Amino acid sequence: MLYYSLNHKSPRVNFREATINGQAPDKGLYFPEEIPILPNDFIADIRHYSKTDIAWQVIEPYVSDSIPQRELKRIIEETVGFDFPLEKISDDIYSLELFHGPTLAFKDVGARFMSRCLGYFVKDENKKITVLVATSGDTGGAVANGFYNVEGVDVVILYPSGKVSNIQELQLTTLGKNVSALEVDGRFDDCQLMVKQAFADQELRKKMFLTSANSINVARWLPQQFYYFFAYQQWKKEQPNNVPIVSVPSGNFGNICAGMLANASGLPLKHFIAACNANDIIPSYMQNGNYLPKQAVSTLSNAMDVGNPSNFVRVLEIFEQEFEILKGKLSSYSISDEETKQTIAEVYRKYDYILDPHGAVGYLALEKYLQEHKGDKGFFLETAHPVKFPDAVESIIGHKIEVPKSVNYLLNKEKLSVKIGADYQQLKDYLLADK
Repeated sequence: MLYYSLNHKSPRVNFREATINGQAPDKGLYFPEEIPILPNDFIADIRHYSKTDIAWQVIEPYVSDSIPQRELKRIIEETVGFDFPLEKISDDIYSLELFHGPTLAFKDVGARFMSRCLGYFVKDENKKITVLVATSGDTGGAVANGFYNVEGVDVVILYPSGKVSNIQELQLTTLGKNVSALEVDGRFDDCQLMVKQAFADQELRKKMFLTSANSINVARWLPQQFYYFFAYQQWKKEQPNNVPIVSVPSGNFGNICAGMLANASGLPLKHFIAACNANDIIPSYMQNGNYLPKQAVSTLSNAMDVGNPSNFVRVLEIFEQEFEILKGKLSSYSISDEETKQTIAEVYRKYDYILDPHGAVGYLALEKYLQEHKGDKGFFLETAHPVKFPDAVESIIGHKIEVPKSVNYLLNKEKLSVKIGADYQQLKDYLLADK
């Protein structure tokens, strides 16, 4: 399997090179030269497979000979070694809970897979790799946890000051060792722009071996397909006569794009919903066909506060830039903060189920779609544990959320971060300080 740049001005590379590069030299995102089609009997018999076996079937064609089979199996086992339950909320709506990993967020899968792949790739390198990543919330903690103590890899995480939750901030600022956190006086889009500037800076690239752990990296993006297969395996037991509608809380669009890739490979998913907050770039695009990036606005569902979603170009590539075909497979809704609060309250009252703000956006978008398409059923992705958003959730449900043991230890830890402005030169100076 080779990967080409979506800007079409860089050479094709294998999985190893695409992972290490992060972004192509022409600043384009990498995309697989072909989408593997999975055997029909694999889909038909999916209930008989383990999580490791499913993940192997999905990812092996993309990795090809870049990683030996035995090593790849070990990486997969360490990536999916926790639960991904599909929980029934009502007769028509299910929740795919993706918060049972070490940092209580769906990004644990991509971060764990990528960190182990990169660790394997650099073990014989003479110089360190620096993983440079921007986070709007959960990416930072997942990447920090995934790469912590990985030999030969330093991690630098940029996050917008005051715009991530307390637990999210503690997860990315308390590890130390090979993980550094830069607290940026700005928005997520500022952080993402600074990271992109670093990758485009040839002077910096000559002095540092840089790669990214955002969902632009193929090793972060591709394994996100796993959840959709795990969900379908459970769905077939719950709803054997229905093909599911899938609602995905969407910010940078890596997650929903992975689901669409899984669907293009043969996974039966009837329709996708990009559930967005007030950052309505894609809902507007799906209505009028005009893609107009905006400055992101802050919302309760902060991990989705993205004004120019990087991965949407990959969504368009899956559909070969055919807007009408995309419209047949994708709907998109913009959900306000007020609607998000009302949804958290209503679902808790009716079903005794606690949504986080991102899950609430996914739930309501799915509910709206199902009201327009009677007879359909579906699931939404509950992408993070509600304890990560206590200010938004606890006042609505009227009591404290129990803190899982896996993050309880963070509450007494000291925050370690370096404050910088939303200025690329300050980032560059920091990166080159020890060079």
